Amino acid sequence: MNSRPFAMSAAAAKPERYRQALEQITAVLCGEPDRTARMATVAAMLAETLPQAFWIGFYIVDPARSEELVVGPYQGALGCLRIPFSRGVCGAAARTRTTQIVPDVHAFPGHIACDSRSNSEIVVPVLDLAGTLIAVLDLDSTAYAAFDEADAAGLETIVQAVFARG
Repeated sequence: MNSRPFAMSAAAAKPERYRQALEQITAVLCGEPDRTARMATVAAMLAETLPQAFWIGFYIVDPARSEELVVGPYQGALGCLRIPFSRGVCGAAARTRTTQIVPDVHAFPGHIACDSRSNSEIVVPVLDLAGTLIAVLDLDSTAYAAFDEADAAGLETIVQAVFARG
């Protein structure tokens, strides 16, 4: 018999984990207007919340090169410095403005191996209030198929709450 009758399954726990993360992130960032501070805080707090990810961070649209991303605030080992919109999972998310869930990065055409430990990835486009792409939020895992639709929904809710505001 289960000694924890109200314990949630791992899948059921994800939405609750993201709900709690959103609540904590928005409380910490209340009144903070600086975008870099917001990105750094989101990356740090998600790193504490999502143990399946070994790299969590932002790639920012370079204002001088509108079709290129430049590394922003992150948690983890050294990341790629620049990623063109035409390459990799981050580039695909930037180019299409849609979340990319990649269960096996080695099978993704044009994947950029910033860290050889990465086996799966999720990348969420970050839009401002006007709907302009400002960055992508990138999470990498050593596990295959570490991210799913529950992760996409949770991360999309967080970036919308934090960055698409007046």
